[in-house]
Amino acid sequence: MSNRGVVYLGPGKVEVQDIADPKFEAPDGRKIEHAVILKVVSTNICGSDQHMVRGRTTAPAGLVLGHEITGEVIEKGADVELLNVGDIVSVPFNVACGRCRTCKDGFTGVCLTVNPARAGGAYGYVDMGGWIGGQARYVMIPYADFNLLKFPDRDQALAKIRDLTMLSDILPTGFHGAYKAGVGVGSVVYVAGAGPVGLAAAASARVLGAAVVMVGDFNKERLAHAEKVGFTPIDLSKSDRLGDMIAEVVGVPEVDAAIDAVGFEARGHAGGEQPAIVLNQMMEITRASGQIGIPGLYVTDDPGAVDEAAKRGSLSLRFGLGWAKSQSFHTGQTPVVRYNRQLMMSILHGKLPIADIVNAKVISLEEAPQGYETFDHGAAAKFILDPHGMIAKAA
Repeated sequence: MSNRGVVYLGPGKVEVQDIADPKFEAPDGRKIEHAVILKVVSTNICGSDQHMVRGRTTAPAGLVLGHEITGEVIEKGADVELLNVGDIVSVPFNVACGRCRTCKDGFTGVCLTVNPARAGGAYGYVDMGGWIGGQARYVMIPYADFNLLKFPDRDQALAKIRDLTMLSDILPTGFHGAYKAGVGVGSVVYVAGAGPVGLAAAASARVLGAAVVMVGDFNKERLAHAEKVGFTPIDLSKSDRLGDMIAEVVGVPEVDAAIDAVGFEARGHAGGEQPAIVLNQMMEITRASGQIGIPGLYVTDDPGAVDEAAKRGSLSLRFGLGWAKSQSFHTGQTPVVRYNRQLMMSILHGKLPIADIVNAKVISLEEAPQGYETFDHGAAAKFILDPHGMIAKAA
């Protein structure tokens, strides 16, 4: 197969290297026949990857990155019944067995069997079970019949691949945040963060019927893009009084639903890191009995945190405020299989042009290090890697 992949070498450094061809094996060496090998059609750089590359996790050097994967089945194990060679499929970033208690309950983000260290597995990610990442030419996907979403028509899929590639993570993640924030017809919504997940959450809120969708950030380029695609920008550099800025838009300093698409590397108005600031702002601006969706990543160990408590994932939350207002919070990895089929249909039928909303940019696999660097500097873009030139050919 001649495999190559994006490898994390240490803080601030990734490199495209020759890597081993995929095998029908789990990270512990067990043989897996309920699996497929994919020729990777598209694989995306995610903000979650950037946390590792910045050195803000305990990710080991040598980790092959990549959990946002779309591919073509080129080989399947003996136990695979519902997929065939040649199928184009979307890969949920969750590695899930489909058989444990949490999987059967629909919580595939916290599968109990795929990771000996904790509940939940993912490809190419620290502490998520050792599954090899998909920012590569080829990758193995376990429990394939359960995990993979087959696109109904190959040609149609390749024609819309820039949109469909978002189904592996950021679109379901944004949708999960909006859905769990209780967004519905007529909702007034605030999204913290104008990066790709924030924009996906904003797009999801619009699909769910929101009347107003505000997106807050310090990054003026990202805010300008958010406004261009139809959302109301909130420039956080102008004031540290978020409620007042919201009142300028909707007349009152509160919203029905709030979505944290920033996570643990949040920064305050003064410029320094304040890992709990977004969560505290969400409680301040969300109305009594409102809901808060938290698709932004929070980690159990952050070696680069600003204080000792935050290094252990302990944040200074004003939780009493949220309790007093009877607010609901929802955190954790998105169970992608709950949403990806419905979102696929919205894309295929022209209702959700997510690639344009997140400003998707296609680059080659070999250009991945530059993509990481550009994205880390706050580019208003979502980088899609094209390992075999299939996206370029389809275009």
